[in-house]
Amino acid sequence: MVKSSAAQRESEGTVVVASLAANNARGAKGPWGGHVDGASTREGMTGKPGSNPPGGHPPIDKVRQLQRRLWIAAKRSPERRFHALMDRIWRDDVLQEAWRRVKRNRGSAGVDRETLAEIEQYGIERMLHELSAALRAGTYRPQPVLRRYIPKADGRQRPLGIPTVRDRVAQMAATLVLEPIFEAGFRASSYGFRPKRSATQALETLRVHGARGGNHVLDADIRDYFGSIDHTKLMVLVEQRISDRRVLKLVRQWLAAGVMEEGQWAATVAGTPQGGVISPLLSNIYLHVLDRVWEDRCAHLGTLARYADDFVVMCDTKAAVEEARQRVSTVLTRLGLELHPEKTRMVDLSRGGAGFDFLGCHLRKRLSGPVWERTHRRVFYLHRTPSQRAMARVRARVRALTPRGRCHEDLRVVIADLNRVLRGWGQYFRTGNAAVKFIQIDTYVEERLRDLLRKRSGSRLRAGRADTWRRPFFEALGLCRLRGTIAYPGIA
Repeated sequence: MVKSSAAQRESEGTVVVASLAANNARGAKGPWGGHVDGASTREGMTGKPGSNPPGGHPPIDKVRQLQRRLWIAAKRSPERRFHALMDRIWRDDVLQEAWRRVKRNRGSAGVDRETLAEIEQYGIERMLHELSAALRAGTYRPQPVLRRYIPKADGRQRPLGIPTVRDRVAQMAATLVLEPIFEAGFRASSYGFRPKRSATQALETLRVHGARGGNHVLDADIRDYFGSIDHTKLMVLVEQRISDRRVLKLVRQWLAAGVMEEGQWAATVAGTPQGGVISPLLSNIYLHVLDRVWEDRCAHLGTLARYADDFVVMCDTKAAVEEARQRVSTVLTRLGLELHPEKTRMVDLSRGGAGFDFLGCHLRKRLSGPVWERTHRRVFYLHRTPSQRAMARVRARVRALTPRGRCHEDLRVVIADLNRVLRGWGQYFRTGNAAVKFIQIDTYVEERLRDLLRKRSGSRLRAGRADTWRRPFFEALGLCRLRGTIAYPGIA
């Protein structure tokens, strides 16, 4: 399909913004701000922080300062193993920041049925003091995670593990301390669940390579990744950077806490529970082996873009993508993992013949209309639009928010509910080529709202009245519009 010269370049967006340099040089900024060379000492590590002069800059948040110091130290000494970290985890300011993040993420109660609201009623400071004392004394014991299931797009169920609120705070505190140490060594090909990294950056990496070639893609799927992580191998990888025995014991306790399902406890001998606060970091540590091997030994074959366990490899030739599949399989086998034989495929993007889905987007090459009009050369560029699954999901959300039973509600309340869905969905998909899809969703929302008004009017609906219920009418009531919100990734 030819894209006309008048067509606007649209897009899909992202939940997280900004990019993180793969290997910051001395003097560059780390992922938590601040310059590498301009770092002062960290409280509790090499000295006491100095006070700011009156009228100077406001004091730096101590948790961010701690993270920056750890990142700098890990960056400067890639082989260093960190000890004496447990006293950072139970620090009052770290636990307070952990609580703030857990509360912001919301979430339901774990096996103890204690909710966030009940914790606040119990007393946040009291809970944090008890947690700090248990961590300090070595008496902290995590409770099993509560097993819950959510439906997957293919009709199957995805298992989730919900830790208790107190365990989530402890895991978040550990993540705040451990993450910057491992972040310093993570490679540029990893985009998921990392500070200042995003799905849009992963998609943009593929778009840039696709413009230079990239006609062959390994669309990979790891079979039951989160349930197959080998605890022993994972701990070996954690111990490459952490030597504090108390911290290592803490991580082992979380891995071996077990799951509670329908009142029955079951041991966990492999995997990390999806839903655990520290699980994204541990999963990135595990697949960092793939990132490292690819960058050091296989980068000549193509571009790896990984978001958690979802990744693709874009290559220029068929031979390269076949070798890439073999190399990836070898690395995963060493980790006790395997590519899903039915879901993993090699895709030929040449001349727009086929496409693939990645991070909610469908990517396919399309002929450049402007180049064809100017030179009559067939030049194909990689385009991305919301996938069919993403379109079906947002339509389902819109339907759920506009049932006929809401026809007598204030329409502005219904529109406010819709706006929360539309803005979030549009923000993610606005940096690709989504203009046509945006118009389709705008039209669908308008039809659903018009149906509500028809139902409300019933037999009293006057002739021609429904013709006034168009986009300007709903926008006057506050409905947001997706059309016209497309932005280039650099300014999105």
